Amino acid sequence: MGGVAGRHVVISGGSRGLGEAIVGGLLSAGYRVSTFSRSSTPFIEEVQKNSAFFFAPADLANFPSVASFLKESEKHFGPPYGLINCAAIAVDGLLATLAESAIQKVLSINAEGTLRFTRLAVRRMLSARSGGVILNISSVSSLRGFKGLSAYAFTKGGLDAFTRSLARELGEQKIRVNSVAPGYYDTEMSRNLDADQKAQIERRTPLGRLGTPEDVVGAVLFLLSDQASFITGQLLTIDGGASV
Repeated sequence: MGGVAGRHVVISGGSRGLGEAIVGGLLSAGYRVSTFSRSSTPFIEEVQKNSAFFFAPADLANFPSVASFLKESEKHFGPPYGLINCAAIAVDGLLATLAESAIQKVLSINAEGTLRFTRLAVRRMLSARSGGVILNISSVSSLRGFKGLSAYAFTKGGLDAFTRSLARELGEQKIRVNSVAPGYYDTEMSRNLDADQKAQIERRTPLGRLGTPEDVVGAVLFLLSDQASFITGQLLTIDGGASV
């Protein structure tokens, strides 16, 4: 996928799981990559040797920290061409008994934090006047109901609505906005599933397996690329066919 040389992509939550896989894919494709999370990981320590990579600790629930991160990342690689909103937390529990603190946490990160961070990045993209791409990492829970995930689904459904409206707002400035909705994949997301639950998901999935973070990376690279230059306001589901 050509045209990536010099393009700076900012991704939230790139230190582990799906975010880690996306960071690795972006660097391999030739992008300059900046990411943050609340703390470093062995993956971050290793990839910091790459001159095309920048990391600083920040927390979406702490607006000054992410504002500082974005400012520092711009000093390294210039204004962002791409933004990937990957950072999120999932709270598991029935809404009627879910703790107020859990609700506040998922809203502060998945909803308010993502919205405010996107606004910061959009301002820089508009000032640069060079177009760009925003990708929101959603979830199949925004399309199907899952018991115990109502609060999480609330934020992901909102993220998809945000994608459509922002695509309308930014189209004239040549900034494309899309969502990617992974299903269950074999990493931290499925850590609370026992063997029987995983087997049940596999049986219900036409492709017969759980996904992997790497299954999502190809779609992300495509939607960032010029090959997807006429795609905006869309939701791409990557779940092996489980939601059909």
